[in-house]
Amino acid sequence: MLREHFESSVDGLFVVGDLAGAPVIKLAIEQGEEVAQHLAGRLKTPGGDAELDVLVAGAGAAGLAVALRLHSLGYRVLVVEKSELAATFRDFPEGKKIYAEPVGRVNFSLLEFEEAPKEELVERWQQQVARAGVKLQCGEAIEGVKPGTPMVVTTNRGTYRARFVVLATGLRGNPRKLGLAGEDNPKVLHKLYSPGAFAGKKVLVVGGGNSAAEAAIALSERSDVTLMHRGAALERLTAENRRRLAAAPVKVRLNEELKSFDVDYDQIFVLIGADLPVAFLKSLGVKLENEWDWKRWLGLLVSFAIAYSIYGIKLGKGEEFWPYRGWGYEAMSFFGRCWSFWYTVLYTAVVTVFGLQAMKRWGIDRKDKFQIARFASLIGFQWIFFFLIPEFLFAWAVKYQWVGASLASDPNFANNAWRSYGIVYAWPLFFYTFFSNPSQVWVVWGVILSFVLLPVLVLLHGKRYCSWICGCGGLAETLGDHWRHLAPKGKASIRWEQMNLFVLGAAVVVTILMLGQDVVKAFREPADTGIKYYRLVVDTWLVGILPVALYPFFGGKVWCRYWCPLAKMMQVWSSFYTRMRWSRFKIEATDKCIACGECSRNCQVGIDVMSYALQQKELNNENSSCIGCGICITVCPMTVLNFGDIPKQGALIQISR
Repeated sequence: MLREHFESSVDGLFVVGDLAGAPVIKLAIEQGEEVAQHLAGRLKTPGGDAELDVLVAGAGAAGLAVALRLHSLGYRVLVVEKSELAATFRDFPEGKKIYAEPVGRVNFSLLEFEEAPKEELVERWQQQVARAGVKLQCGEAIEGVKPGTPMVVTTNRGTYRARFVVLATGLRGNPRKLGLAGEDNPKVLHKLYSPGAFAGKKVLVVGGGNSAAEAAIALSERSDVTLMHRGAALERLTAENRRRLAAAPVKVRLNEELKSFDVDYDQIFVLIGADLPVAFLKSLGVKLENEWDWKRWLGLLVSFAIAYSIYGIKLGKGEEFWPYRGWGYEAMSFFGRCWSFWYTVLYTAVVTVFGLQAMKRWGIDRKDKFQIARFASLIGFQWIFFFLIPEFLFAWAVKYQWVGASLASDPNFANNAWRSYGIVYAWPLFFYTFFSNPSQVWVVWGVILSFVLLPVLVLLHGKRYCSWICGCGGLAETLGDHWRHLAPKGKASIRWEQMNLFVLGAAVVVTILMLGQDVVKAFREPADTGIKYYRLVVDTWLVGILPVALYPFFGGKVWCRYWCPLAKMMQVWSSFYTRMRWSRFKIEATDKCIACGECSRNCQVGIDVMSYALQQKELNNENSSCIGCGICITVCPMTVLNFGDIPKQGALIQISR
């Protein structure tokens, strides 16, 4: 959990690089430079008896960027590294090229970085650090940090007093192990340094990711190599590694899991990723995202109390929830306006303020016109269709007969400004359009909107209604944007999405009962009961209280993803259009994915976007609940993803002169 300028929950302790979510080397360097510039300002003030201004833990891209800048400004900097400079690169296969992506981002740091083979880049950095005179101590690992002024840092070699500490240790320092007997045997390795050292040997590589595939490919040039993976497919490979593996003399064994190291191989490489340094970070006092401690539980209680009060009072005079029953609605009504009006004012203000923040974050700062337009659309729809029209313009249209004398004098139309929410809110999200003796104009428009216009919109744009138009989605995309990365991920969370199928079914049943009660008398009591409980359970608890209270803990799309009946209906339509090959909505990927995970991390509806990108598999509404917000495209540092068709590379032809 990081604050401004990558400062952790521990004052004075900064986290950069892989640990701070930098997906590629150039962005890790940018983080290092930002922290260095920030610390340069803070170091201008007196700092007590510290022997160091800054201690940097980790001699990778981010750590070196911090150290070089601060050292050049004359500050006392020490870099401690538990292994060697650029240790992550050293673990890569021989000759692996390090790419300087994103190409359009300028490197303003002092750390030299251009595309090069890993050996050349490591040598270049070693020379630069030596020339600059930065103090670097390898083989020294940080073990503890005691907050204070100065901070007391303990390593395996000694103790230091530093004004600030920058943690740039990366994520790959602790290779994950199988936990089988004999794993400490020299026959078993967790890193590959030199493939040539295993020439002529029979080698087993265990793993299903890019590291395992690249190792198997490199080893296969001189060794008899088998790649074993417990899964049914190598889903995490980049397109490039998939092609290289298919062309390499590697025997691939899927759906197999190694149970013992007592197998007929000369060497076994276990390359199944690395264990995250969770225990280490917690030992330093660093708070992690979505970590549930007493403060977080208290935050959930406060968040629930706020949402409960807002929506519990909004039910109406005499219908409020305890303890507001009989007085809450009246108490929250000011200046001759009821609480429902002020709720709309509050809602619009929140969408506007947080929408502008999100627009700056994703659109303006990143120069992304798509995101600027999207947030402008959400703010615009909220102001026009969910505030100005129902609260002001509808009354004026009736008063000044802008809608014609006939409608203006029809009480079923003129006295029901609340029905104007149905101008944009379609059935079954807003199905009151059809109930309680509505004017014919609302019925006709409701049918056209829900069963003509919306299906066409879904055909062309999938579920973008959720991320461009809808007021519920607008609150989730603006207020909830800050917590989008906390959206539940994984197969279980996707199964939870079936809950909105039950809500859709309930909406259908209640609609049939309400519309049929005048014809079938037996429907009257069930209709009254159904609408009563639907309003209480769905319109109050599932739309308002629970999702808004859960924004800071499970992301903003709780209602939209798990309970919204309209989202499910659009999902069904879009999936059908996709199967019929009519749909115009899809996201495609190039072969440049580097498996950084930023797309999946920032998906508000919990889609594992990266797996689609790695396989260059089309992402649509038949295989996902994508709402077309485009954030995955915005955050991708390699420009991998794109809406619509990506031009395929054609065959090369010889052009004679």
